[in-house]
This record gives sequence, C-alpha cells and structure tokens, in this order.
Amino acid sequence: MGLWTWMSRLGEHRWCGETDSEARSTQAEFTFKAVAIGLIIGCLLCFTNLYFGLQTGWISMMSLQSALIGFLLSKLLPTPLSPQEIIVVQTTAVATGTMPLAAGFVGILPALGLLEEEKDGSPPIRLSWLAAVGWSCSVAFFGVFLSPPIRKQVIIKEQLAFPSGTATAQLISVLHRMPPPDTTLRRRSGYRAIDTEDLTHPTAIIDEPEHHQDVIEADHDERDVVQREGWEDLLLSFLASGAMTLAAYFFPIVFAIPLFGKYLAREWLWSFTPSLSYVGQGIIMGFPTTLSMNLGMLVGWGILSPLSKDSGWAPGPVGDMSTGARGWILWISLAIMCADSLVSLLPVVYEYCIKLAVWYGPAKSGDDAETLEDLEVETADRLVPTKWVIYGLIGSICVGTILVWIVFGNDGIKPWATLIGFMMGGLLSILGVRALGETDLNPVSGLGKISQLLFAWIQPGNVVANIIAGGVAEAGAQQAGDLMQDLKTGHLIRASPRAQFYGQLIGSSLSIIVSATAYTLYQRAYTIPGPFFPAPTAYVWLSLARLLRDGQLPQNSASYMVLFAIIFGVIAGVKVMAAQRNHPYTKWIPSGVAFAIGFLNTPSFSLARLIGGIIEFIYHKRVAKSGGADIRLIVIASGFVLGEGVISVISLVLKTYGVGVASCWGCSGGICAGCPA
Repeated sequence: MGLWTWMSRLGEHRWCGETDSEARSTQAEFTFKAVAIGLIIGCLLCFTNLYFGLQTGWISMMSLQSALIGFLLSKLLPTPLSPQEIIVVQTTAVATGTMPLAAGFVGILPALGLLEEEKDGSPPIRLSWLAAVGWSCSVAFFGVFLSPPIRKQVIIKEQLAFPSGTATAQLISVLHRMPPPDTTLRRRSGYRAIDTEDLTHPTAIIDEPEHHQDVIEADHDERDVVQREGWEDLLLSFLASGAMTLAAYFFPIVFAIPLFGKYLAREWLWSFTPSLSYVGQGIIMGFPTTLSMNLGMLVGWGILSPLSKDSGWAPGPVGDMSTGARGWILWISLAIMCADSLVSLLPVVYEYCIKLAVWYGPAKSGDDAETLEDLEVETADRLVPTKWVIYGLIGSICVGTILVWIVFGNDGIKPWATLIGFMMGGLLSILGVRALGETDLNPVSGLGKISQLLFAWIQPGNVVANIIAGGVAEAGAQQAGDLMQDLKTGHLIRASPRAQFYGQLIGSSLSIIVSATAYTLYQRAYTIPGPFFPAPTAYVWLSLARLLRDGQLPQNSASYMVLFAIIFGVIAGVKVMAAQRNHPYTKWIPSGVAFAIGFLNTPSFSLARLIGGIIEFIYHKRVAKSGGADIRLIVIASGFVLGEGVISVISLVLKTYGVGVASCWGCSGGICAGCPA
C-alpha cells in the first residue's frame, strides 16, 4: 500500500473494540499539512541545533516545544490539527531537528577536521557538501528502522515511563480538551523515573478525587492562556532574542561582557554572554541541571584551570585545546562523563539481563504472563509491518556501509569495521533507550565512548576508524532514543505508529540535505572548530581516539581523572539508588554529564543558562498556579531559543558576503570571539 494512499484511507478507519465514548478520531493523522508544519519546525530546529551544538556541544530534542509550536501554527488554519496530527508534527520535527547530532555534524566531522598527519597518521578530513550528504545518508535511517521493534519491547511490554514523552502527551491532552492520558505504570522492578522539570510529574498516578477538579480548572486556565496569548509571547520572545543576536553580530561586546574584569575575560576566558537563547535553554533544562553545569564550571574554570596553569602542566594560553588549561581540564571532563554514564548503565544492564532470563527461560506451569499481542492496542494496519523493519534494517546497514566506504575510503575504515559499528549501535540503542525510558536521560556520550574503546581493540592505531565507527554506533543509539520519546507520546494519545514512522522517514530524509547544507555554509564562513564555533565535543572524540592510539595524557592529568571518575562514579551510584526508591531529592544530586559540560564550555555559556534555571525555579515556586504544568514559560523559552537560532542564518549570510562588525567598542582586544586585535 502506497504511503499517500494509506494516508488518505487512514481517515476512514475506526478503532475496533472500543466503546462509542472511547472511539478514536476518524480524522486522517498523516496529512500533508501535519507533515509540512513538522518539516518547517524541524528545519528551524535543525539550524538552531547545529548553531548551538557547534558553540556548546549541547543539543535539545525540543519534542514538547515542537508540539506546542505546531498547535499554535495549526490555530491559523481553517481546520486546526487534531491531537494525532500534532503527534505527526512533533515526530517529523524531531526527526528533522536532531540530525546535526545523529550525523555527527557537531562532533564527528569537526573532529576529523582537526586530524594531524604527525599525530594521527592522517591529514585533516573535511567533507564536501556531497560527501556530507553521503555520510548523513549512511546513518540517517538505521535508528528509524530500529525503533518499531524496540517500541514493542519498552513501550508496549515493559511500559517504561519516558517522562518527556509522557509530559508531551499530557500537554497535548490539555491543549485539545482531552481526558488526561493514562500514565499509570504496571508494577516492575528496577528504579522509577527521576522527577524532571517537565510540565508535570509524568509518572504520577491519577490525582486523588478531591484534587481532580482543581487540576481540570488549572488545565483550562493554561489552555486559555496559550490560545489567547501564546502567539504574542512566542513572537515577542523570538524578536527579542533575534534582535539581541543581530546586535551582538555588529557589536561583539554585547555577547562578551567582561563581568569580572577585562583581565579575567582576556586571559582566563571569564566573561558573560547575556544571550536570551541560553536563558531559554536554561529554562527548558531546569534549575537542577543548570546548577550541576555551573558547579562544573566553578570547579573546572575556577579551580583546576588556574591550578594546571600555575603548576606548569598546561603552559600554553588558557584557551588552547592542546597546550592550554582548557585542553587539560578536557580530560577530567571525559573521565567524569565516562564514569557517570557507565555507572548509570549498570543497573539497566543488570535488570535487562534478569528480565531476558525470565522471559526466555523455561515457562512455569500456570504462568499467565501476558504476551505482546495481548498488550498491543493498535490494529495491524496502524503498525509498522515486520517485513518493512527487516528489509529496512538490512538495507540501511548495507547501504550505510557502502556509503561510509565511498566517503572515507579503505584507508579510513574497513567495511567490516563499519558493519560491526552498526551492530554495536543496535546493542547500545537498547541500553540507551532503556536508560532514557527510566531516567529521561539518553547516555549517548558514554555509549559513544564505549564504542571507541571497542574499536581501539578491533582496529588498533587507526584514529579515523575509531572516530567514524564510534559515530556510527552513537548515531543509532541517539536517534532511536529521541524517536522513542515521540512513540511514547503517540502511544498515550493513541496516534498511529505507522503515521509516526512515515513522519520519521520524511523528516530524516529532508534533514540530510538541510544539515549538510547548513554545515557546509558555516564551514565556509567560519573556522570550525574556531573562536566562534569551538565545537567542544569534537575535542572529546579526538582526544579519546588519540589516547587509545598512543596512551599519552597531559602532565599530571591521569591522577585527577581517576579521582574525579571515582567521585562521580559514587555520585552516579547514589543517584541510581535514590531513583530506585523514588526519593524526592534525586533531581538535586549532581548530574555527572551536566557537570562535565561545565568543563567543556567557557563560563560565559554556563552563567546565562543558570539565569534561565533560576527563572524556571522561581516561576514554578511563586508564580505558576499549577506547579510544573505551566505552559506559558515554555512558549517564551522556545521563542528565545528559536530567535537566535533562526536569526543566526542572517548572520551567516552577512558573514559570507563580507559584512563585518560595526564596532569593537568595549573589547580592548582579545575579549570577544574571533577578535582580530
């Protein structure tokens, strides 16, 4: 059955086995307008994520924000989109917007551009536009075809929480005046979802009767505010952030305020970037995450950076990634990320092995366990056929292997090593998705490092192969995790998994072109990595690959790596145990990954995000009437983030055509990024 034929017939299909009061909407789900809106939002997110990913290494999935913006856009149509169409909008947008991370445009490709013949045995590799398209095609679809079978396991059978996906479903139900989705979970072993800073407590059981009416009234208030003022809030926040971005382009000091004095700003990189987009990201991240990030910033840039410089361990300029303090503390950051990710994955691996033994072991007499077919609520024509999954996985692996070989050649990575990378990606996807379903955190950074460790043994001494194979494995885990949140939302809202699958394919296909084009344009206008786009994750990939090749570490960094790895291994273990007991203070235990990001980024990035986190905390404590269910703040934060991301395209055009800064007033030389002084 053709895609568009199925789309037109879907509108005539009714759910079977439901009472009249529970009948599903007969309106088509996979519609042209839903896909078009999703692609528009996704393209904006793609540029935004590439821009911020190259600056800070941090990319946002923006699933909830995509659904919210899609709802606002649909109010402009003669017939607003149905809840199921909003799911398609969200799914398509996320698949389009997250390709810069999945295809390695913010880490893998910049890392390959940093190669040195003497150190790595290979000259720098900078892909042309066509080669970037080929590389993106090689990794764009494996995670999409991997998602349907993983959905059956983690969403249908195990009913994992996926807090962000559940929160998005609750948002959609509020906006469309639907009954709240049933988010109750069957009893299961292992740890429960960590309380996050999403719209609501996603794993909460249905409200007590005496509070139910209050919740309904609060939801009505939120919906009325969004419908009445949502566009105004989004537009004003977008324009404010965009205007500030343009001002910073012509007057760089706007985003490099020497808050702690010009000496600290110039010599130690302690400046302040009052970017509204970073404030918006802080609001979306939440106060606990931004607090962890700034604690890392204080330890890394306030203690370890001066220590390494004054002790002579990092004699170069502070910002130099090879001989400076920034390059020295990078290794501590790497140790923290690896320790945190590995310890966090241990209970997931243990629990999964136990469950596999129970499920596939000898059946006990009288065992009345439910089967997958008993738990599946969708009819066969709304699911992705198994043969599609099989053919798709085989095709994406074979075509991907060939494309990687064509792009990088036999000297870059052997085809058999790429095949192993895809198989590793499948295994790591299962672990990453389970961790995401339980904790709302996808440990892709740690999973990528695991794959690099494996390939140091499989193809030793080859830095290029190590980076590429790690990128292939990480791409599948990252993509499957992001799409699983959307599938959880669709499951709760009773959207068609097949419609979401089509949206994922279309979004990923378009994003190949958009991501490759955007990266190529940025690469022509800016030095990547460079002062304006430092691409910190590129140095993480390359540094680990070099370490695994020749085993050399900066002076005295090994002891500090071991110390911080032990500390954050213990902290991660405590956080896991607290989550198992559903402790209310779990979210306040520092996140190792966020702490490490504070090392990677200069203080200017972290400080602005902390302001956003503080705003989110105060707003939810003192202003929002419905606790964590305030939607208006999310609208404003989304406008802040999209404003700078979209207007950065204008800055790119200006840079390409040679339009430079208007004035270096206030800089005094060496303070602003890319300062010619």
